[in-house]
Amino acid sequence: MAVAFQDYYETLGVSRNATEKEIKTAYRKLARQWHPDLHSGEDKEQAEEKIKQINEAYEVLGDQEKRAKYDRLGANWRAGQEFTPSPDMEGFRFYTGGAGAEGGFSDFFDILFGGAGGSPFGRSARGARRGPLRGQDVESRLELTLEEAYRGGEKNIQLSVRETCPACGGTGYDGNGFCNRCGGTGGRTSGKTITVKIPPGIQEGSRIRLKGQGGEGPGGGPRGDLFLKVKLAPHPVYRVDGQDLETEVTLRPEQAALGDQVTVPTLDGAVSVKIPQGTRAGRRLRLRGKGLPRKEGRGDQYVLIKIDIPDSLSEKERELYRQLAELRKGV
Repeated sequence: MAVAFQDYYETLGVSRNATEKEIKTAYRKLARQWHPDLHSGEDKEQAEEKIKQINEAYEVLGDQEKRAKYDRLGANWRAGQEFTPSPDMEGFRFYTGGAGAEGGFSDFFDILFGGAGGSPFGRSARGARRGPLRGQDVESRLELTLEEAYRGGEKNIQLSVRETCPACGGTGYDGNGFCNRCGGTGGRTSGKTITVKIPPGIQEGSRIRLKGQGGEGPGGGPRGDLFLKVKLAPHPVYRVDGQDLETEVTLRPEQAALGDQVTVPTLDGAVSVKIPQGTRAGRRLRLRGKGLPRKEGRGDQYVLIKIDIPDSLSEKERELYRQLAELRKGV
């Protein structure tokens, strides 16, 4: 019987020498991408067919024995090419009468493995028989404002949680075919809100651990942990440089020339800063201990000086500038 050859490596988008980890990673990525619940109409039908192909490919390549047998066919076959098993192929036992069998896999699979694939999540089911396993740890990003990171407190965040499909118990297989509820992926995604405690002075790149908020444990095992990696959102006033901060102050020419007292914002509230006489544009004034917390003490805040000419001048102001220009001639 001639059937269409299935290139399982091409289906998962991996090379023939891919590692088990690479195969598993590729499978999970594609399973999420083609989850039927994420599609509708004709796209949903396409996704259901696609997820079957993905599950079949992983059933073979994710099982060492099946993969070894499949690899003995050689690397010269192309996807869709007519495949007729030769009776003299050494080391092979081909099955007949099982094409299109109840496993829900292709005729090609049934000829090679006799429809013995069972659940496309067979490895998970076998793992469950060894006892409950701890779920995977998950990492996500937590964006904070500079004020939130400095003061700490609590923040509510929305999470997408992966849960075992209640219809198939995580096998992805229901009766004689793939589970319609989860599209054969064995799980479903739902949203929930959790409250995160933010320690005061947390720095960008730090991680907050939320115990038991990670991946679901196979076989009823405990969930893994969720790690939130802190990312500081851009700030309209401050530029962050490690534990130091920088902000800008714009002066009029006479303030820069004669000196003045100006108000500067800090994380602890506005402060008055003395501008020395003859301050040039680009000068940085240091406010000691007004930066972000560090192991010992705090960083500093720097005030970057900019000088600007007023948009409009009165006639008297113009006259004064002309007098100043005359005085500065030859200097």
